Amino acid sequence: MLRFFKQYYPLRNILFFMVEGAVIFSSVLIASIILTRSTSFLFDLTLVLRIALVTLVCQISLYYNDLYDFQVASTVSEISIRLLHSLGITAIVLAFIYYFFPIVIIDRWIFILSILLLMVLIIGWRIIYIHVLNQGIYNEKVLILGSSNLAVDIYNEIQDKIDCGYTVAAIVPFKSEDSLPDNIPEALIVKTEMSHLCETIFDLGVKKVIVALRESRGNFPAKELLTCKTAGIDVLEGNSFYELLTGKLLVTRINPSWLIFSDGFRRSSMGMAIKRLGDIVFSVILIVLLFLPLLIVAFLIRIDSKGPVLFSQDRVGQHRKKYMMYKFRSMVQDAEKKSGPVWALDNDSRITRVGRIIRKFRIDELPQLWNVLKGDMSFVGPRPERKHFTDDLEEKIPYYGERFVVKPGISGWAQVSYDYGASVEDAIEKLNYDLFYIKNMSTMFDIMIVLRTIKTVVFGRGSR
Repeated sequence: MLRFFKQYYPLRNILFFMVEGAVIFSSVLIASIILTRSTSFLFDLTLVLRIALVTLVCQISLYYNDLYDFQVASTVSEISIRLLHSLGITAIVLAFIYYFFPIVIIDRWIFILSILLLMVLIIGWRIIYIHVLNQGIYNEKVLILGSSNLAVDIYNEIQDKIDCGYTVAAIVPFKSEDSLPDNIPEALIVKTEMSHLCETIFDLGVKKVIVALRESRGNFPAKELLTCKTAGIDVLEGNSFYELLTGKLLVTRINPSWLIFSDGFRRSSMGMAIKRLGDIVFSVILIVLLFLPLLIVAFLIRIDSKGPVLFSQDRVGQHRKKYMMYKFRSMVQDAEKKSGPVWALDNDSRITRVGRIIRKFRIDELPQLWNVLKGDMSFVGPRPERKHFTDDLEEKIPYYGERFVVKPGISGWAQVSYDYGASVEDAIEKLNYDLFYIKNMSTMFDIMIVLRTIKTVVFGRGSR
């Protein structure tokens, strides 16, 4: 397992990405050899760099079409459709690059033959890999100690993600903890004396023990777990493992002591200064570059419906400081005159024709560049809410107030990981991601979120 941004990623997933890059590179190379009948590529650095460019653009297109998300692309038909779409985007992007940099052009017939080879090789390669995932080959075996709700959550997450890299070998209820949901197979439930715990672990070939007890005070099997630990078995606390597995916390499961003693929540002065400098520089650049498109959007809003072009609304920012957030108006004028403050809904009748388009691609958020420049917001952070909602949510959701220790963002880990939410349950799930971000925030994490934001915006996902 490799660990990036406080998450575990199976080594095989990294190898899969690298091997697929080699498959793409080899396809173009083989097409070049077949059509030119030459092996001069061994000494032609320019050709190698040209093929590398095709490989890079192709893999970026595969990523942006969710072909590295095996929850989405797991069937032959889905893979084929998304692969065709990706290759089409690759062709368009390369045509654009070739127009400005003719020196990197790959011959048209070589490219066409490469596409045909890619279709066969990538689909075949992925069918084999998905079979490996479904069979759980090379998965790391884990044992879950306890039958708490957290234990069930961990089990469900591992079962739902075919590429998480883990297989639950057994669930061991602790003493009176014997009630488990029906969806957990009886064969996985192993009842054993704690004195035999290590023996059971070694018999099953388990590498990790996940401790997720309902109540640990007074009954914690410290001696048995210490024996396992010193014997080379990883022993992880359930909430910590869940965080590493999913990229979020469970605010309804964690207790204050876990938050206090767990790693994270470190923010250096240098890191925050770099974040602020990046906000200033990129907000100025984007305001200048997008000035004309912003004027066009403003004109379309003005002729589409009555009312002002810009819409301002109070938001709660860092340290609970209130500020006015700006957006392009996407709803009819005085949309909340009768209903009062409410979340937007699917197919909301208050949204205008232009509003529906600009909300889909998040164009309505662009005036917030001014909020970023002013310092009210950052490019990346928890999504700001209105005081009307935050007061209510703080009463209902544990740790909700911790969102206010950082600046709110135009985008954030919750926005790119979870669709738009319009309920308390959705707010809880978004807070799970927001707290993970606050706990693990860094410059590299921000960059990853920005890249995923571009993906979300390009395909218009998660908006209402």
